[in-house]
Amino acid sequence: MGLNLNDKKAVVAEVSAQVANAQTIVIAEYRGIEVTDLTVLRKKARESGVYLRVLKNTLVRRAVAGTSFAGLADQMVGPLIYSVSTDPVAAAKVLNDFAKTNDKLVLKAGSYAGQVLDKAGVQALASVPSREELLSKLLYVMQAPVAGFVRGLAALAAQREEATA
Repeated sequence: MGLNLNDKKAVVAEVSAQVANAQTIVIAEYRGIEVTDLTVLRKKARESGVYLRVLKNTLVRRAVAGTSFAGLADQMVGPLIYSVSTDPVAAAKVLNDFAKTNDKLVLKAGSYAGQVLDKAGVQALASVPSREELLSKLLYVMQAPVAGFVRGLAALAAQREEATA
């Protein structure tokens, strides 16, 4: 059963709100995926803070018109699932990781920073570490010299104690 005009306007408004805050949109064909697998995918998306929905392509085209994601409209053909995230990597990572274990989900395209990405581009984006991973690595690198200095001081203090004893 189709959506009436008010329902369509509500969907376009909802998607427009998500797109307004988004940094990345990734689309994939989901033809033949079982409902239980889609439920698992939706759960992973929720945990990652990714907006994931199966939507009518015409409604999404209207929602992205006039945004940096407008170039993606040409790719919106067929049965698609849309992954939208404010994290630049999360949308690509969720769909790419799921596609590795389920061959019926086929990555189609994506858009990041105003650039339309093909399947290889989406996979490359998914391989980039997340913001949290990068921050933890930076913190480790910044902390390493201080920790080394403290260990050196502790070793020097231990040597002095042995020498005076």
